[in-house]
Amino acid sequence: MKINRERLADNFTLLCETDSPSMKEGQVSAVLKGIFTDLGADEIIEDQSAMKTGSDTGNLIIRFHGTQGTEGIFLNCHMDTVQPGVGVRVQRDGDIFSSKGNTILGSDDKSGIAAIIEAVRCIRENNLEHPPFEIILTTCEEVGLLGAKSLDPSMINSKTGYSLDSTGFGLIITGAPAANHLEIKIRGSAAHAGLHPEWGISAIKLAAHALTKVPHGRIDEQSTVNFGTIHGGTASNIVPEEVVIVGEVRSHSPEKLDQLTDQIRNAFNQVIEGWQDQTGEARGIPELIFQLTPDFPLMKLNPDDPVVRRVEMAARSIGIELKHKVAGGGSDANIFNGYGLQTAIIATGMTHVHSTDEQLNLQDMVDLTKLVLALITISG
Repeated sequence: MKINRERLADNFTLLCETDSPSMKEGQVSAVLKGIFTDLGADEIIEDQSAMKTGSDTGNLIIRFHGTQGTEGIFLNCHMDTVQPGVGVRVQRDGDIFSSKGNTILGSDDKSGIAAIIEAVRCIRENNLEHPPFEIILTTCEEVGLLGAKSLDPSMINSKTGYSLDSTGFGLIITGAPAANHLEIKIRGSAAHAGLHPEWGISAIKLAAHALTKVPHGRIDEQSTVNFGTIHGGTASNIVPEEVVIVGEVRSHSPEKLDQLTDQIRNAFNQVIEGWQDQTGEARGIPELIFQLTPDFPLMKLNPDDPVVRRVEMAARSIGIELKHKVAGGGSDANIFNGYGLQTAIIATGMTHVHSTDEQLNLQDMVDLTKLVLALITISG
């Protein structure tokens, strides 16, 4: 079926030029409600997640009742963009879209949303038969998958779905790691560094000692560890009383995720417990507060899973060959899989995302629309 390229391009431009930085997705949410109302959506629901995420809107769940009795699917994109994402103006050179100014473009993830909209338009205009399908548009994905985490999964009727949210094209992402978020706080004792340094316990020194003992970087083919921020102390003449280190552990193996997290905890514990007061004048003893928060669950799909078989069948029907890939990052798909909803990730063609060099080729978005259309209308 022929895709209306210019209509798709215009709609993509409209979405990109509608500001929606994380937690301020309300404007684009209103635009999308209007679009899907015009497209005859049977239900448009805004959930109550804003109370948890701090966004100015909730997640959107848009339903189209099927004309066939077969099992339906859901399609997922996120509405938010990273910064700098305010005042986006789209520049088009032939089929290549980029930002005209010093902002990101917003193809992450508005390329996916635009493709879904055009696919639905094709279905409506051509009266195509289709199973029921749902469109799940989340908030705050870029700041910790907060919208998906705050979504009540019982609101999703479909058991399988697809997140349109990855760089490249012709790719299906079937695996992504689980992650633990770490916040490590070390408390020592403050003292004047010139008058009574012996009274103090340097939290910075303890943190530095511990960090030399923990794994870091690429651990193996499945696992990574990173400490992203560290801050503490108040002035150069005061022994630093507190340090806070924020990091993460990721792994495609739940066992290794636990092992690495325990290894880091044990290393910090050993440093704190092994501290000795060399002068006998220190006022207090050091303390460790180790906070672990599961960030997102493991995503692991097999080639014979229904969600994988369906997208492979849809791709073959339009002459696209998909390559399977295992990713290193987390997305809404991790959260949906954690809910027991099998979800694969489909690449949308976006490149250089999260930068002002972001680009998208219109032909990739046209082919993505064809794939989405095939996914929605295929039986089984």
